[in-house]
Amino acid sequence: MLKSAIGKSHAKIIFFGEHSVVYGQPAICLPISKIKTKVTITKTKTGQTFQSRYFTGELTDMPDNETGIQLLIKTILIELQQETAPFNIKVQSDIPSERGMGSSAATAIAITRALFHFFEQPLSHSELLRLADVSEQYIHGNPSGLDAATVSAKAPIWFVRGRRLQTVPIAQNGFLVIADTGILGQTGLAVKHVKNQLASSPDAETAIEMLGENAKFARKCLTTGDFKTLGDLMNSSQSFLAKLGVSHPTLDLFAQLANANGALGAKLTGGGMGGCLIALTQDIATAQKVATILTKNGAVKTWIEPLKSTDHKGVQDGNSSCTH
Repeated sequence: MLKSAIGKSHAKIIFFGEHSVVYGQPAICLPISKIKTKVTITKTKTGQTFQSRYFTGELTDMPDNETGIQLLIKTILIELQQETAPFNIKVQSDIPSERGMGSSAATAIAITRALFHFFEQPLSHSELLRLADVSEQYIHGNPSGLDAATVSAKAPIWFVRGRRLQTVPIAQNGFLVIADTGILGQTGLAVKHVKNQLASSPDAETAIEMLGENAKFARKCLTTGDFKTLGDLMNSSQSFLAKLGVSHPTLDLFAQLANANGALGAKLTGGGMGGCLIALTQDIATAQKVATILTKNGAVKTWIEPLKSTDHKGVQDGNSSCTH
């Protein structure tokens, strides 16, 4: 056991495939390396304590909304035969909660990494995802595994439920503006709403299929550098998500404003009914302009993330076009 140990993770966004991923369609997800979660574990003389923005106190006294994390920690301690080890766990996160950016999954990944490091035990990636799923199952019911996979990844992910993860090479750089509406996302309600729509409306079935098709075409566009078509696909996806009833008037407004100020495309990200909007721009100046406009119109926070960060290993060049 070390005196202290650190575990890290980061935010994520779904670029393409919200909701349709639940029904076997592909999704493209991006790790957002600038928005981080850090967990520090420190050896203490007695007790097991926990500190976060929601709760500070004994591990056994954690409130109901922290039960998933409490369950994860207990599971790891049992598996490592360290049930009585004394420590303090401190969670520091820049990821806003309930905005579709993977806050709970990032916490689970960082805690798991920190605990295994603290107890000087090896941790495979598959084991990391298995353990993170302990809290994700409790919090979200039946998660696809998408969040945990992306908040622990360094490169963009091609995700199809039940299949091996693949990375997505990106031909050239662009910029994503992420804008927080300040409205809590309602993933559970949105997922239930889409399920009800599918049971009663053939239009909903078409929307799910088209969201999947858009993800497939978007993958090609990323690998060829056809950002104009990529933006069109974002706008198309936003339209289908709105038809499914998971957008929000503020998200619709932000999308219109982003496109009117130079964005190539814009859409909600995550479960919807609130949360965040993402907008694609070709250059940093346009990204800054879009971010400023959205802030003036009510965004509580914005981030600008390079599409092809230094951690993202993609192909170096590409001039082909992508049609759909």
